[in-house]
Amino acid sequence: MLSSPLSAFWTLLKRDLILAFRHRGELLNPPLFFLMIVSLYPLGISPEPEILRGIAPGIIWIAALLSALFSLENLFKADFADGTLEQLALSPHPLPWLVTPKVLAHWLVSGLPMLLLAPVLALLLSLSQPATLALLATLALGTPLLSLIGAVGTALTVGLRRGGVLLTLLVLPLYIPVLIFATGAVGAAAAGLPISGQLYFLAALLVLASTLAPLAIAAAIRISLS
Repeated sequence: MLSSPLSAFWTLLKRDLILAFRHRGELLNPPLFFLMIVSLYPLGISPEPEILRGIAPGIIWIAALLSALFSLENLFKADFADGTLEQLALSPHPLPWLVTPKVLAHWLVSGLPMLLLAPVLALLLSLSQPATLALLATLALGTPLLSLIGAVGTALTVGLRRGGVLLTLLVLPLYIPVLIFATGAVGAAAAGLPISGQLYFLAALLVLASTLAPLAIAAAIRISLS
């Protein structure tokens, strides 16, 4: 048994990252899906820079949202199947603390690559430098939110055979505020307007989700295990 909560946290984070890198095909799916969606828009709509600049924030953020959904279903699936979740629930350490590294690992392998790809995609969609910086800021604040919120829905549906559709129905409405304020910030930056209000709102949501989501995930896992 792990001696301290901190050692448990780092051990679980390391374990999930190692397992993710052992399945490199699955690891590459979310960023490739993100890149593919964004790259198809200039071909399907118009290659004109003026048109692309106007729709770029929505394109990139919708692609990020769909990519996050694409990778969420397997977040707890393997651990539920092999009994790891039951062992975590029986651990002397608080379950909300033990599920946090799993969410962090999910963000590192799905959200962080989208953040790194964003400057290239911003260049592809002819975004200005202020809009690109705003895009990076919103992705840095928003993609962890996608992982935290999505993990709650994943924990609720992990015991269902075909929980993917239900997961989407549960999570998508909760993603809407993130989508609205993130795209609004990028659009405002492109127009030369201040974006502090949108960023403060996203930061407040991230703090709230970081505090409450682990508790909700732990409760959802206990429900799924019962």
